Amino acid sequence: MWKPLATSALTAVLALCATLAHAQDTPLRIVVGYAPGGATDRVARIVADKLGSKLGTPVIVENKTGAGGRLSAQAVKAAPANQPTLLLANPAVMLVAPLVFPDAGYDPERDFRPVSHVNSYEFGLAVGSAVPVKELPHLMAWLRANPDKANFGVPATGSLPHFFGLMVGDAAKVRAEVVGYRGSAPLLNDLLGGQIPVAFDTFDTLLPQHEAGKIRILAVSSAKRSPLDPKIPTFKESGMDLAATGWNTFFAPMSMPKAQAERLSGLIVEVMKDPDTQRKFETAKMEPVVATMAQTEAMLKAYRAQWAPVVQRSGFKP
Repeated sequence: MWKPLATSALTAVLALCATLAHAQDTPLRIVVGYAPGGATDRVARIVADKLGSKLGTPVIVENKTGAGGRLSAQAVKAAPANQPTLLLANPAVMLVAPLVFPDAGYDPERDFRPVSHVNSYEFGLAVGSAVPVKELPHLMAWLRANPDKANFGVPATGSLPHFFGLMVGDAAKVRAEVVGYRGSAPLLNDLLGGQIPVAFDTFDTLLPQHEAGKIRILAVSSAKRSPLDPKIPTFKESGMDLAATGWNTFFAPMSMPKAQAERLSGLIVEVMKDPDTQRKFETAKMEPVVATMAQTEAMLKAYRAQWAPVVQRSGFKP
C-alpha cells in the first residue's frame, strides 16, 4: 500500500516544483503604449534592465501602440495570471482616456493595481524664433493683440499638455485654438518652421531645441524651477498661479496576485534607489521618483482630484 502513496506524493511534489520553476523562468513583460524612443519607453527600458537582474529572469519591454495608448491598457487588463505583466502608463492613458471615451475598454481603478510611481515630468511653453517676445506676460499680451496667431500646438489632443494649454489660456484670458499633432516630432518641426507660434510639451522634449537657440521656453509648469535649466522661470514666477506635472507609473492587472504585485513594487523601489539608475534618468533629462505602493496610491488619488475636474470642464471630446 505504501508504494503507490509514496509515488503519488512524489509526483505531486515534482509537479509543484516544475510549476514554480516555470513561474520563475517566465519573463516579466512591461507593456508600453508608445513607440520606442519616447519618454515612457526610455523609462521602461532603464527600469527593465535593472529589474531583470533582481528577478533573475528576463524583463521584456513590449511596445503596443495605438489608440493613444489605450490598446496597451486593454492588453494588460486581459493578461492571464500565469503571464507576469506590468503596464507603464502616464495620465493620458490612466486618467484622461477613461474620462473622455464612452468605453475606453478598461477602468483604471477597477482593473489595475498601482505598483510604483517612477518618474515625474513638467511641461514647458515654448515659442518659435519669429515670435517677438521673451517673457510669458509679453506673450499673452501679444496673443491678445494678435488673435489670429493664438494657436497652441500640443503633441496630441487629449494629452496633459493639451489640458494645461487650456488652463493657461483661461488664466490669461486668451481664446486660443489648440492644435493637436501626432507626436512631439511633427510639433517641433512646425514650431521650428514657424507654422505654429506656441507649443506646449514636456519640458525635457522642448529643452534640446531651447538649448540650441532654435526655440525659447518661456516658462516651466513645476512648482519650482527645474534643475534641468534653472534659468527658466515657473508659471507662478511669471504671474500665473498654475503648476502641473505628469508621471510614469507601473500598474499590475488585477489578475496578478497582490503579493506578487507588492514584491515587484519593492524591487522597483530598490531599482529606483540605485545611484546608477538615477544617473541614467538624469542623463535622459528625466526626474526619477522613489515611491512605494502606498505612496503611489496616494499620489494617484490626489492627481485624479486635481485633474478630473479640469478634463471634464473642458468639454473635450475625441
